[in-house]
Amino acid sequence: MRTGADYRAALRDGRKVVIMGGGTIDDVTTHPATAAVVEQYVTWYDRHFDPEWADTLLTPGGTPWAFVPPRSPEEVAAIGRAIKKTIFLSAGNITHTPLYGHLIAMGVLVAAENRGAGARYVTNAEAYRREIAETGRFLTFCGGAPVVGQRMQPDPADRVAVKKVRETDKGMILRGRLGMHTSPAYAEDVYVGSFTGLQIDGHPIGFIVPVAAPGVTTLCRKPAAREANPFMAPLSSRYDELDGQMWLDDVLIPWERVFAVDPAPEAIPRWLRWHHLYGWLAKAEFTLGLALALTDAIGLREHDATVEYLVDIIAEVQIVRSCIAGAEYDPEFTPSGYCVPNHAHLGAGGISLFKSRQRISELLRIIPGSSLVVAPGDSDLLIPELAQGLEESFGGGGYTARQRSALLQLAWDHVSSALEGRESSFELHASGGLPGWRHWLRRSFHDYNQLANAVLDFIDIDMPAIDVGSIGTAPMAARRAVSLSSGKK
Repeated sequence: MRTGADYRAALRDGRKVVIMGGGTIDDVTTHPATAAVVEQYVTWYDRHFDPEWADTLLTPGGTPWAFVPPRSPEEVAAIGRAIKKTIFLSAGNITHTPLYGHLIAMGVLVAAENRGAGARYVTNAEAYRREIAETGRFLTFCGGAPVVGQRMQPDPADRVAVKKVRETDKGMILRGRLGMHTSPAYAEDVYVGSFTGLQIDGHPIGFIVPVAAPGVTTLCRKPAAREANPFMAPLSSRYDELDGQMWLDDVLIPWERVFAVDPAPEAIPRWLRWHHLYGWLAKAEFTLGLALALTDAIGLREHDATVEYLVDIIAEVQIVRSCIAGAEYDPEFTPSGYCVPNHAHLGAGGISLFKSRQRISELLRIIPGSSLVVAPGDSDLLIPELAQGLEESFGGGGYTARQRSALLQLAWDHVSSALEGRESSFELHASGGLPGWRHWLRRSFHDYNQLANAVLDFIDIDMPAIDVGSIGTAPMAARRAVSLSSGKK
C-alpha cells in the first residue's frame, strides 16, 4: 500500500492535462485548480497508516478494506463502513477514490468471467485487479459512449467514440475522443467500457488507458467558480474533481489491458452503484447535519415548522440508510463467489434520493432564513467600522458573529455554490441517471410472478397462471439518439 507521498510523486508522470478556459497544467500537484484535490487524495492514502483509522480502514490482518474482494455480507459491510466514513469527510464531493477503482476492477473481473470468451481475459483481469490491490493504483471509469459531436457525424460508421487504427503484437492502436468521466486529472488509469462498440473475435471489449500514456490528453471542464478564501468556500475550495474527457491520438493499449466482457449495463458497475449511493447519502447526511446545527444557531429548536423540516430530511436519510443495510445483509453472489450488494435494495434507495435531493437542499436554504444570503465573511468582521455592527447583527445566543457566519457560509457553499450546481447536474447523468436506476431496480426485482400469483389464492375460482416476468427481463431503453438537421454540415 503506497503512502500519500508515493501517490503525489506518481502524478508527476508526464501526463498532459488541459483545463477548459485555463490551458495546459504542467503539474497537477501544484496547480491552483488541482492542488487542493490532490491533497485530499494524498490524505486518503495516508489515513491507512493512521492508528486512529485502523479499525475502520484495515482488516484484522492489516489489509486495507479498500482492496479486499468481498466474499461475505460481513466483508461487504466492512468495506461499506470504510466508504461511509471517508466520503462524509468531503460532504460527498470526493466521489472517486482508489477504493472505487478497485470496485471497477472487480466488476471487470466478474464481467470477464461471465463472458466466457477465453481464460486469458479472466487471467489478465485478475492480474490487473491484484496490481491495484498491491500498489494502490488509482483507476476511474468511462463508459465509452460517443460525445455529442461524434454522434452528429453524417456517416453512421463515424458515430463512435474511438476507432481501432491497427493491431500489433503488443496491442491495439486507438484514436478518438472519450466522454465524461470523474477525476481524470487525478487518476492514473481509466477503464473504458463496451459502449465504444469495439470487439475482439466477435466479443465486446473494455480496456485500460494509462492517463500518462503517449498520445493521451486529458481535457477537464472549467473549475467551479469559488472564493479562494476557505472561510467563504470551505467545500468548493477543496473538492472540485474536474470531470472531463480523454482524447486518444494513436494510443497503444497492450493486449493484457484488453478484456472481453459481458456488455450488459449491469455487468461492470455491480459494486459501483453501491459506492455512488454512499456518496449521495453522505451529501444528504451532511445536509441534515447542517440543518440541525443551523436550527440551534438560529434558535429554532422549539419552532414546529422547522422541526417538521428536519423530520422530512431525517426520513429521507433513514430510507437510504435502510436500503444500504438491506443491500449489504441481503446480498447476491457471483458464480465465482464474490458478494455483491443487492441491487433491488440499492435501486430503491437511489430512486428515493433522486426524487428528494432538490427538496432536501431547498429545506436547508429555508431553515436559516435570509441570514444565509447576507452572512458576512471573516474579512468583513475585521473592518473596524463594521466589526461592532456585524457582531450585534450576527452574534448572540452563545455564538459570536464569526462562529454563526462560518456555519452559514458552510451551508451556502453546500447548497448554493457553483460546485453544488455542478454536482447536481452531474448526478442527473451519473450511473445512467434516474432512468438507469429505475431500469436496474426493474431488473433486480425478482418477485413479479410470485406476488402476482399469490393474490390469486384469495379468489375461489380457477384462475390462469400469471407470467409477468418479462417486465424484469426487458432490455434497457436505447441511449437517446440525435437527429441531424437538414441542410447542416
